[in-house]
Amino acid sequence: MEALIPVINKLQDVFNTVGADIIQLPQIVVVGTQSSGKSSVLESLVGRDILPRGTGIVTRRPLILQLVHIDQEDRRKTNEENESKKNGRLYRGIDGEEWGKFLHTKNKIYTDFEEIRQEIEAETERMSGNNKGISDEPIHLKIFSPHVVNLTLVDLPGITKVPVGDQPRDIEIQIRELILKYISNPNSIILAVTAANTDMATSESLKVAREVDPDGRRTLAVVTKLDLMDAGTDAMDVLMGRVIPVKLGIIGVVNRSQLDINQKKLVADSIRDECAFLQKRYPSLANRNGTKYLAKTLNRLLMHHIRDCLPELKTRINVLAAQYQSLLSSYGEPVEDKSSTLLQLITKFATEYCNTIEGTAKYIETAELCGGARICYIFHETFGRTLESVDPLGGLTTIDVLTAIRNATGPRPALFVPEVSFELLVKRQVKRLEEPSLRCVELVHEEMQRIIQHCSNYSTQELLRFPKLHDAIVEVVTSLLRKRLPVTNDMVHNLVAIELAYINTKHPDFADACGLMNNNIEEQRRNRMRDLPSAVPRDKSLKGPGGQSPSPTEPPALQGEVAKAAAGGSQSGPVSEQMDSGTGTWRGMLKKGEESAVSDRAVPQNPLTASPQKGHAVNLLDVPVPVSRKLSSREQRDCEVIERLIKSYFLIVRKNIQDSVPKAVMHFLVNHVKESLQSELVGQLYKTALLSDLLTESEDMAQRRNEAADMLKALQKASQVIAEIRETHMW
Repeated sequence: MEALIPVINKLQDVFNTVGADIIQLPQIVVVGTQSSGKSSVLESLVGRDILPRGTGIVTRRPLILQLVHIDQEDRRKTNEENESKKNGRLYRGIDGEEWGKFLHTKNKIYTDFEEIRQEIEAETERMSGNNKGISDEPIHLKIFSPHVVNLTLVDLPGITKVPVGDQPRDIEIQIRELILKYISNPNSIILAVTAANTDMATSESLKVAREVDPDGRRTLAVVTKLDLMDAGTDAMDVLMGRVIPVKLGIIGVVNRSQLDINQKKLVADSIRDECAFLQKRYPSLANRNGTKYLAKTLNRLLMHHIRDCLPELKTRINVLAAQYQSLLSSYGEPVEDKSSTLLQLITKFATEYCNTIEGTAKYIETAELCGGARICYIFHETFGRTLESVDPLGGLTTIDVLTAIRNATGPRPALFVPEVSFELLVKRQVKRLEEPSLRCVELVHEEMQRIIQHCSNYSTQELLRFPKLHDAIVEVVTSLLRKRLPVTNDMVHNLVAIELAYINTKHPDFADACGLMNNNIEEQRRNRMRDLPSAVPRDKSLKGPGGQSPSPTEPPALQGEVAKAAAGGSQSGPVSEQMDSGTGTWRGMLKKGEESAVSDRAVPQNPLTASPQKGHAVNLLDVPVPVSRKLSSREQRDCEVIERLIKSYFLIVRKNIQDSVPKAVMHFLVNHVKESLQSELVGQLYKTALLSDLLTESEDMAQRRNEAADMLKALQKASQVIAEIRETHMW
């Protein structure tokens, strides 16, 4: 058990060599208000005057004090620990049975404890200045003596409330945060110091200790200045734990007064006077109080605490060792064969880039879609939904359709809806698919740019060693993607242009849609015929192309139109009848729509209402064309037919574009980059003249590699130390 504390001291030395505080080692943290006697307690434990003295705040930096007990017969072994080389000879340089060492002074030995105190003051002012400010940078001091027990103590600045002199205004907050930093360590024991001449219930040290240790499992209370209590009062209730119970106990001590310090009273004499005082004032508690009992109690508590912490400490050290081993591996070894190293890095990057696209990369992103998965999402979700949101008749009004029909007929009234108007309007709508298609190409291009960064961060961290090589690879891949972008855009342009070049009205899907609409229009015509008045014979309203002539009561103009329609039908041969009169083509559907329109014009109009009044000249050029008006039944049917045809054909083209654009992007951009990436990188970068420049490490890489190697050695050494002590004590 007694060997446990030296083990912790050895671990502390191991981590001090690398300047790291990554392991929270078991230690005793001394907490108390300013001038509560913290420093006097520590000096009593050491048996020497080593700490700065004065009024106000004196301790302004954490002091990590390691007490190492040595026997006189072990003096030679301890001297060997402190040996150093000078001019090729070994020298010990230790005069006396007690000495000290600072971490910041390396191997310098201090046998004069007054010199140790001066060095503490000088080191404090070096970091904290002389304005009574504080610093969280600790001072490491190790004391070797046969008169001490093995302990590791941390002396912290005293708790204060009001800034004094030129102290910072937030000095209270700074000290509080510094104290919490050390006592929050679950492996620490809190030594809460409180003066006996103050109310225990107002103890700031116990209050701050309870914040991090509410159960009190690692808090020990020390009551100082028992000899300065008011006359007629004593600390019996406090020491017995009747005022505030503390699980680890409450120990009272009597320190030297300022007068004793000024008169150079020895600590040993002070301890003898303390024993006499306790025997006189607290005879029943004398054997459980005092500095000697405090030292033994702290030693016992620390040993048991270390024993409980060792398993978790070993686990923590092993985990950190594995992490630093991985970190050191990522830094890599110094480059010897530059040609081979460059080729390996290029090949690995190209492989990881392609694997990220294929979804077989070693490091799979879990926070968001990446690589090939994101490209798939762009194709089928982003691009697909965008196309589906495009309205086939968007931006197209009924007046636009009617105007296109009229412009396509020229100066002659038309019996049928001209085919030119349909082609003109449907091309206009198909053209709207080009913009989302080009945006799809742009999104895939951006994702392939993002894959470069993904591979650099997760897959090929070795590239971070060589920033110039990393930048060169990024430039080559970016240039390759930039060259493929216009080629892919041109192909997408051509896909839309191909659809615009030829409007295939014989497309099977389009013919089926026309036949369905034709049946609907025929059904509507029959419904209208049934709704005609009984005075108008339904069988004489309109005959087919080969039927009888219209009724003699019909106007001559209508008779002429019907005759032309009949003549057109009779002149058509069998092929013409199949093309124009079949229910499966849009021409036949339009023709039947025209036939039903003739019946709507069968009612004669009053000639007086259709002619201008006599004596009033009408200038037709001055009559404005109405923007919106009520359409006739024929105009409505014509517009409805054209809109249905446009929608039907647009859906066919949209389906083709939705299928062909992703294929074009994959062929001209994604697959081409995958196939030519490695050859492009090798051709651009694998050159003898570029080897030295590309494989130049970053400035701090060598330093980080050395720091990681030192830390790994320290962790491995610490693991060995713990393993040895566990084997020795059979834990």
